Amino acid sequence: MRFFLNCISYIFHPIFIPLAGTMAYFVLTPKYSPPVVQAGNILPVFILTVIIPIITFIILKNIGVVHTIAMSSAKERKYPFYISIILLLLIVYKVIPNNYVAELHYFFAGLVAGTFSALLLLFVNFKTSIHLVGMGSLLMYLINLSVHFEINITIALSVLIIATGLVASSRLYLKAHKKAEVIIGFFIGVCSQLLTIKFWL
Repeated sequence: MRFFLNCISYIFHPIFIPLAGTMAYFVLTPKYSPPVVQAGNILPVFILTVIIPIITFIILKNIGVVHTIAMSSAKERKYPFYISIILLLLIVYKVIPNNYVAELHYFFAGLVAGTFSALLLLFVNFKTSIHLVGMGSLLMYLINLSVHFEINITIALSVLIIATGLVASSRLYLKAHKKAEVIIGFFIGVCSQLLTIKFWL
C-alpha cells in the first residue's frame, strides 16, 4: 500500500499540474490550434514548470537549503514557493499573455494565487498540501472548461475526482500532512480557479 500511494504522490506531483492543465486545454478546446502553436505553449510550460524546478531542487539540496523532496519543514518550503511563483508569473506575462489564450492565462493566474496563498500560510507555520492545491486547481479548471466550451467530460472529471481522493489519501497515509492541511489545500486550489471565472467564462 505504501509503495502504491508513494507512486500516486509522484505521478500527481504539483510540478505536473501546469503542464496537465495546458495539455487539457488543447485537447478540449474546439478552437483550432496549429501544432506549432500548441508546441509553442506546451514546451515553454514544460521547461519552466518541470525542468527548471527539478534543477532548482537539486541545487537547493546540494547547498543544504532543502534536505528531502518532501520538504517537511515550513522553512524549507518557502524557497521553492518563491521560485514557483516567479516562474508562474513569467508564464502569465510572457508565455501566455491575456490577449493570447485567455483560458490558459487565467488558469496560470489562478495557480499563482493558489501558490501565493499557500506561501502566506507558511508564515503562520501552516503547511498546506500543495498536492491538493494542484489537484483542486486542475479539477476546477476542467469543470470551467466543460462549462465554457459546453462539452461533456464527465468521465474525465470522474477519473480526476478519484485521483484527487487517492492523492489526499496518500498524503494522509504517508503522514506528509494533517487532515486540515489537505482540506484547506484543496479548498485553496478550487477557490483560486473560481476567482478567475468572471474574467473568461
